[in-house]
Amino acid sequence: MTNPKENVIWITGASSGIGKALAFEWARLGYKVVLSSRRKELLDKVAEEIKLTGGIALVVPCDIMQETAIEKAVQQIITDWARLDAVIANAGFGVFGSIEKLTAKDWNRQLQGNVTGLALTVKYALPHLKKNKGRIGLVASVAAYLPNPNVGAYGASKAAVNSIGQTLQVELMGTGVSCTTLHPGFVVSEIARTDNDGVWHPEQQDPRPANLMWPTDKAAKVMVKAILKRKRNYIFTGHGKIAVGLQRWFPGLMR
Repeated sequence: MTNPKENVIWITGASSGIGKALAFEWARLGYKVVLSSRRKELLDKVAEEIKLTGGIALVVPCDIMQETAIEKAVQQIITDWARLDAVIANAGFGVFGSIEKLTAKDWNRQLQGNVTGLALTVKYALPHLKKNKGRIGLVASVAAYLPNPNVGAYGASKAAVNSIGQTLQVELMGTGVSCTTLHPGFVVSEIARTDNDGVWHPEQQDPRPANLMWPTDKAAKVMVKAILKRKRNYIFTGHGKIAVGLQRWFPGLMR
């Protein structure tokens, strides 16, 4: 990764939110960026913005709910750019509601997207990452650590991401490939305005505290820095670190 212009970064969920900001940040640093998500029209706009600033971007639409789509996306990256140096498994979403009310369909959708899709993204990227002693970034959440009513399915999925990251750090020893698990606190995104069927409601109020919300560009900068430094586990924002610390030492207070 010492010569950015030769390095290829693949970001899933790159059409909006943190993924979009990550794409801009990697491009700003001079890396070649592969953009994936389901919404090609939005990816095209992101790619155009990157190109207007002198960056290099490749649009590869991919639905991480489908294994064949993930496999084909990696094949296209290698066909077009012949290498892969980093993957950031950022695509994901939230399924919300009390555990008493969530259905099997809700649970299956949450885990298929945030856990299985993420794991398969890494699986198909790994053979190419090993050739270049590459990097993996897994986007989890402070929800992996914290009890939170009506966020049980989402928290469980992000706890699984944390476990996958720890497992990869063991399995990849000696390969030169690093895995950084990233745990954001409150960051601006569409997650609170998307229902359990994946339908976006722009008019819906985001219940998260606005005064604690980080802008996506600020989040992207610290995430990229953590991946470049090959950190194993990175918790941010400030309030996220405090909440996780309180949960560790004063769980009763957090409940």
